Amino acid sequence: MHIVNASAALLGVSALLALPTAFAAERVQVVTSFSILADMIENVGGEHVEVTSLVGPDSDAHVYSPRPTDARALAEADLVVFNGLQFEGWMERLIDASDYAGPLVTTTEGIRKLAYHGHDHGHAHGHDDHGHDDHGHDDHGHDDHGHDDHGHDDHDHGDHGHDDHGHDDHGHDDHGHDDHGHDDHDHGDQDPHGWQDLAMGQIYVANIRDGLIEADPDNEAAYRENAERYIAEIQAMDEEMRRLLGEIPASTSVITGHDSFGYFANAYGLRFLSPVGLSTEAEPSAANMARLIDVIREQNVQALFHENMTSPAIINQLAEETGLAIAGTLYADALAAEGEASTYLGMMRHNAQTLHDALAQPGHDDHDHGHDDHDHDNGHGHSH
Repeated sequence: MHIVNASAALLGVSALLALPTAFAAERVQVVTSFSILADMIENVGGEHVEVTSLVGPDSDAHVYSPRPTDARALAEADLVVFNGLQFEGWMERLIDASDYAGPLVTTTEGIRKLAYHGHDHGHAHGHDDHGHDDHGHDDHGHDDHGHDDHGHDDHDHGDHGHDDHGHDDHGHDDHGHDDHGHDDHDHGDQDPHGWQDLAMGQIYVANIRDGLIEADPDNEAAYRENAERYIAEIQAMDEEMRRLLGEIPASTSVITGHDSFGYFANAYGLRFLSPVGLSTEAEPSAANMARLIDVIREQNVQALFHENMTSPAIINQLAEETGLAIAGTLYADALAAEGEASTYLGMMRHNAQTLHDALAQPGHDDHDHGHDDHDHDNGHGHSH
């Protein structure tokens, strides 16, 4: 009798020890491509998700080479989330290699996409190149990008980008290896950095919310509540950034390492110049550097900025040749490993504060940074 009781006690202890594993197994396993999306997913998913980011903080998704363990992680995932617009050109091939067949979220679905004109416009993003009348928030048409169009009311992720990306067979009939080749850095005609405009970030969050609901309908209420709270935080940050950036004169040009701030420029009314294109792997030609030095002098540029994802050598060279100060580091394609820029909203605040501290003219208030009257209450489907 004593032996039976001891066995029962051991079984009870074993069951208790197994509980954390069981609970962990119940969490939705989400795999995403890079750190900014991982933070968004954690904000919406909360305690119900376990997120694996293939490319971590302070790491570069442009030049990432997937590992065999990444394919295994996708195969075991309940949900896969990625940016799209060829930001992570390796992702669709990885999905194909993993045989993942679950729901996919392309976070840029439904955003107002900006054309990327490459070096034809002198590497500039901003007033003249992406005129606000064309891409401003007044005509972002949140009704146009609303969730009735996305099918978000009924979470129809069967259509979630599948026509465009062929996700039923993971995109490789439409975006096959021959089309992509091995040049993962050809971003095509559209700028993929949509998260740099917080209005577009709200659409990212709504897409993530709907993907989580599709993967885990039992926790739909929690995902909706978390997304509504997070979108409200994004809207508040957008307003804070407009106040900070509104003190920077409209004629100001910002020099960064690569073309990653087009959406930021369009949303907040700054002009960004870069010696290279969209990929951090690109190297500027001598001619591009010479042209940029001329532009810096002609436009009375006041400061240069490093990026956490580009080599400081390019900006350091510009600083040496122009005598300009390097005013800080901006975060574009990856979060910081620690500190304020280790979250999406912290990164956006850090960028706005860094630009403000270097370039603002207190009392300056005639700069339309943008779209202050755009619909901050779009909510992206809070009522769904």
